[in-house]
Amino acid sequence: MDKNSLIGIILILGVLIGWSVWMTPSKEEIAQQRHIQDSINRVNRERFVRDSISMAEAAALMNEQTETKDESFANRYAQFGSFAQASEGEDKTWVLENEVLKMNLSSKGAYVKTIELKDYKTYDSLPLIGFDEETSRFNLEFVADGKGLNSYDLYFEPYINGMLYEGEETINVDDRDSLVLSLRAYTSDASGYKDLNKYLEFRYTMYKDQYMVGFDIVTNNLKGIIPANTRFMTIDWMVDVLKQEKAVDRYNGSTVYYMYSNNDVEALSDTESPEEEEDLRSSLRWISFKQRFFSYSLIAKDNFENAFVEMHTKTRPSNSRYLKSMSANVEVPFDGLNEDNTIAMSYYFGPNSLKVMEQYDLRLEKQIPLGGKMLSWINRYIVINVFNWLGQYGWSYGIVILVLTLIIKICLMPFAFKSYLSSAKMRVLKPEIDAINEKYPKQEDAMKKQQAIMDLYKKAGASPTSGCLPVLLQMPILFAIFRFFPSSIELRQQSFLWADDLSTYDSILDLPFNIPFYGDHVSLFTLLMTISTLLYTYINNRQMQQAQGNQAMPGMKLMMYLMPIMFLGIFNSYSAGLSYYYLLVNLFSFLQMYIFKISINEDRLRRQIEQAKKKPVKKSNFQKRLEEMQRQQQQQMRR
Repeated sequence: MDKNSLIGIILILGVLIGWSVWMTPSKEEIAQQRHIQDSINRVNRERFVRDSISMAEAAALMNEQTETKDESFANRYAQFGSFAQASEGEDKTWVLENEVLKMNLSSKGAYVKTIELKDYKTYDSLPLIGFDEETSRFNLEFVADGKGLNSYDLYFEPYINGMLYEGEETINVDDRDSLVLSLRAYTSDASGYKDLNKYLEFRYTMYKDQYMVGFDIVTNNLKGIIPANTRFMTIDWMVDVLKQEKAVDRYNGSTVYYMYSNNDVEALSDTESPEEEEDLRSSLRWISFKQRFFSYSLIAKDNFENAFVEMHTKTRPSNSRYLKSMSANVEVPFDGLNEDNTIAMSYYFGPNSLKVMEQYDLRLEKQIPLGGKMLSWINRYIVINVFNWLGQYGWSYGIVILVLTLIIKICLMPFAFKSYLSSAKMRVLKPEIDAINEKYPKQEDAMKKQQAIMDLYKKAGASPTSGCLPVLLQMPILFAIFRFFPSSIELRQQSFLWADDLSTYDSILDLPFNIPFYGDHVSLFTLLMTISTLLYTYINNRQMQQAQGNQAMPGMKLMMYLMPIMFLGIFNSYSAGLSYYYLLVNLFSFLQMYIFKISINEDRLRRQIEQAKKKPVKKSNFQKRLEEMQRQQQQQMRR
């Protein structure tokens, strides 16, 4: 090592030693640093202790919540068994909608809370809601894990066409032909693990433009959960139907209809009785909660068994539009030995329209009161066909009724003409009949008098009974129309002249009080119908008096005048379309009588009768029997 290198090393060592001595802290600085470090260490220890305590408390709280949750689930599992997981959830409403129907379904219970018929409104222009969603209920009662369960207590998850649905609450069929909404309640084990392969499903199939909705109850892989000896489940359905119309029809009221498996359709009484019920032990195909123009029906693919149906009226309803309460309790077949079961059913939520109901071939149209067998036949095959044919031209239904009345009167005109002609012959023959009555005044000559009058009728070609034929033909049609118009949904909310709804009464004056047997309003169509009927009765009685004299009983005349007055009270709150039809019948009858009167010359008719008398008359079998009876009576009197 040279001299210069040695000097460099010594200088570097000197610098390092000097730097070390200069940077060494004093005793005061060392004490201060130790104090600061102690403070930091104390704070860190306190923070550690505090954090340790918080973590312990959090852990304890978590353990407590877990224990509470486990205890809550354990309680639910003890109550609901495998369906404990489905016993808790969020109560939501799913709206399933097509072109004609909007149906609200509840996630709790998976049942139809209410329905809306989109093409119809109430009498006061509100949406037509079928029944009260606050009180409606549909429940499936079944046994699972030895526990009696109700579907109404379970929460269901939605699936659309088999895929889990998490979209909007309103689901529209749109352009699809159909859409399947499945609501599933899953099972779980004792730890709360949900098994996606085991569930109870309520499946709704809605079609694009149909009032019929498919409804199936499905059990998937529930063998062992539902007892193997299960042979049926119980359905409990109840609703409070709401008022849709301005007036109640006493002949077409709200009631419960049902059809037996042999296709017989029957119903509870639709009177104003506060309570009606029926315990049915036979198989049923469907049960329907019927209103005047709408029905809500549950239809089995096979049959319901052991049904109990009930209808009553609440004394203090919670809904201002409340009308009646209806319920049905039925059993549906089930095979607990199968892994999977499907209880196939369907709903009909729709109008009581013959055209709509007939297409389903379920005899649902029997809920429309068209009268007995003969009246129903006249309505279904004559009146309704003609009515629908006229309605397709887009005319006002007031014009349709007018044309329908004219067609009926024209069809019956030949019989009415024959009746009027017979009445005219009786008026022409009246002097000769009076002469016969004077010839045989004694009671013992009654048979001779009757024989002489019958001979006169026979020679003249007249018959006192021929006038009955048009009446006999017209009466069934009048009675059929009496049942058709108030039940025809086609007239519902159809206006004409001053009537805003031909299916119910027209009111030109609302009274501040109620008149017994009449009501609290004045129906102009009914008033005009009554006046025209009284006038027609007066004219008809006068013609009868001209033909028969004073032979008619006074009591019968009084009854003929009292009947229109009685109809005034009955029809005042009835269908305006019906009163309008009867008014037209009377007006056309007046016109018809006028045409007959000017077309029949009684002088010419008298000459025709005189000529007919000169011709030999062949005796009928009836006349021969009458003469034989007269001969035997005379012989008996001689003996």
